[in-house]
Amino acid sequence: MYSNLKLQIWKTGIHQNRLAKMLQMDETILSRIVNGYREPSVELRERIAALLDCDEAWLFEEAEPTQLPAVKSARIGK
Repeated sequence: MYSNLKLQIWKTGIHQNRLAKMLQMDETILSRIVNGYREPSVELRERIAALLDCDEAWLFEEAEPTQLPAVKSARIGK
Protein backbone atom coordinates (compact mmCIF):
# COMPACT_ATOMS: atom_id res chain seq x y z
CA MET A 1 0.00 0.00 0.00
CA TYR A 2 1.19 3.50 -0.78
CA SER A 3 0.27 5.35 2.41
CA ASN A 4 1.98 8.54 1.26
CA LEU A 5 -0.03 8.51 -1.97
CA LYS A 6 -3.26 8.17 0.01
CA LEU A 7 -2.16 10.97 2.32
CA GLN A 8 -1.26 13.32 -0.53
CA ILE A 9 -4.52 12.67 -2.36
CA TRP A 10 -6.36 13.53 0.87
CA LYS A 11 -4.21 16.62 1.51
CA THR A 12 -4.85 18.01 -1.97
CA GLY A 13 -8.59 17.44 -1.64
CA ILE A 14 -8.76 15.69 -5.00
CA HIS A 15 -11.04 12.67 -4.97
CA GLN A 16 -9.65 9.49 -6.48
CA ASN A 17 -12.28 9.49 -9.20
CA ARG A 18 -11.30 13.05 -10.20
CA LEU A 19 -7.60 12.16 -10.17
CA ALA A 20 -8.34 9.13 -12.35
CA LYS A 21 -10.11 11.37 -14.87
CA MET A 22 -7.18 13.80 -14.85
CA LEU A 23 -4.88 10.84 -15.57
CA GLN A 24 -7.30 9.53 -18.22
CA MET A 25 -7.54 6.15 -16.55
CA ASP A 26 -10.20 3.97 -14.97
CA GLU A 27 -10.97 4.65 -11.30
CA THR A 28 -10.56 0.98 -10.36
CA ILE A 29 -7.02 0.90 -11.74
CA LEU A 30 -6.06 3.96 -9.70
CA SER A 31 -7.67 2.42 -6.62
CA ARG A 32 -5.62 -0.75 -7.10
CA ILE A 33 -2.45 1.33 -7.41
CA VAL A 34 -3.23 3.35 -4.27
CA ASN A 35 -3.96 0.17 -2.29
CA GLY A 36 -0.83 -1.61 -3.52
CA TYR A 37 -2.50 -4.24 -5.68
CA ARG A 38 -1.06 -2.88 -8.91
CA GLU A 39 2.38 -1.45 -9.68
CA PRO A 40 2.29 1.76 -11.74
CA SER A 41 4.73 2.34 -14.58
CA VAL A 42 7.52 4.87 -14.12
CA GLU A 43 5.74 7.25 -16.49
CA LEU A 44 2.46 6.97 -14.55
CA ARG A 45 4.25 7.50 -11.23
CA GLU A 46 5.78 10.69 -12.62
CA ARG A 47 2.41 11.92 -13.93
CA ILE A 48 0.70 11.26 -10.59
CA ALA A 49 3.50 13.01 -8.69
CA ALA A 50 3.28 16.02 -11.00
CA LEU A 51 -0.49 16.31 -10.56
CA LEU A 52 -0.19 16.01 -6.80
CA ASP A 53 2.81 18.39 -6.75
CA CYS A 54 4.87 15.95 -4.73
CA ASP A 55 8.17 14.04 -4.79
CA GLU A 56 7.66 10.81 -6.72
CA ALA A 57 10.05 8.72 -4.60
CA TRP A 58 8.30 9.73 -1.36
CA LEU A 59 4.85 9.34 -2.86
CA PHE A 60 5.47 5.72 -3.87
CA GLU A 61 7.40 4.64 -0.81
CA GLU A 62 5.87 1.35 0.26
CA ALA A 63 4.52 1.08 3.78
CA GLU A 64 6.03 -1.59 5.98
CA PRO A 65 3.53 -4.30 6.84
CA THR A 66 2.54 -4.10 10.48
CA GLN A 67 3.43 -7.01 12.66
CA LEU A 68 0.60 -8.09 14.92
CA PRO A 69 1.59 -9.53 18.29
CA ALA A 70 1.07 -13.23 18.82
CA VAL A 71 -2.08 -13.99 20.80
CA LYS A 72 -2.14 -16.85 23.28
CA SER A 73 -5.32 -18.83 23.26
CA ALA A 74 -7.13 -18.93 26.57
CA ARG A 75 -8.66 -22.12 27.81
CA ILE A 76 -12.08 -21.53 29.23
CA GLY A 77 -13.49 -23.71 31.98
CA LYS A 78 -10.34 -24.49 33.93
